[in-house]
Amino acid sequence: MQTKDPMGAAISDYWKNGVAGRLRVFSPDFDEDEIPVDTLFRQYDEMPAIEQKALQMACGNILDVGAGSGCHALALQDMGKSITAIDISQLSVDVMKEEGVKHVVCEDFYNMEGAYDTLLFLMNGSGIIGTIDNMDRFFAQADKLLKEGGQILMDSSDIRYVFEDEDGVLDINLNDGYYGEMIYQMQYKRIKGDTFSWLYIDFATLQYYAEEHGFTAELVEEGEHYDYLARIVKT
Repeated sequence: MQTKDPMGAAISDYWKNGVAGRLRVFSPDFDEDEIPVDTLFRQYDEMPAIEQKALQMACGNILDVGAGSGCHALALQDMGKSITAIDISQLSVDVMKEEGVKHVVCEDFYNMEGAYDTLLFLMNGSGIIGTIDNMDRFFAQADKLLKEGGQILMDSSDIRYVFEDEDGVLDINLNDGYYGEMIYQMQYKRIKGDTFSWLYIDFATLQYYAEEHGFTAELVEEGEHYDYLARIVKT
């Protein structure tokens, strides 16, 4: 589905060759960064505690959104759980199929249909929402896909620490919008992707929007670096 797919190309290279080049990440708000491609292929025992907890809690008919290399889908399969993995990258989908993920679809979350007990969004999974303004669309789609009593398991990070001064006061311009809205662009070798919006959301804000849309949200676990796992239930 993507014509310029740096992450998919990196995932494909690593799967075929056991090594990949630099997956570079650019943002107007931060210095250039890099995603270690090998970490996208991590095993269950190499995953952060938050991800392990989410996989343990996932139940019923599970939809793994933005599945990437398929590491979470494979771990769920190993647990004997029913999982469908989706990603917008055809290259990533091809790798997942070769790895043995049984049910894989190259599709956008917002185009999906079906009835699921768990929607899984991991590796700062709130990012695919993009911006706060997309919350209505996100919860409308989640409501359509989830069975009654179904759950969203999502991790994110509260990045307010980036904008706090030495006294802990948030030093931002409120006219610039929510502080967790980021713009990124990736590059792998000569493949440079389009810019995209990515949302980091603090739990209180996530809980507010969940309740506004008829869901309840609970904080399941907090990580070591301002990250957390939330469980959002359709009521």
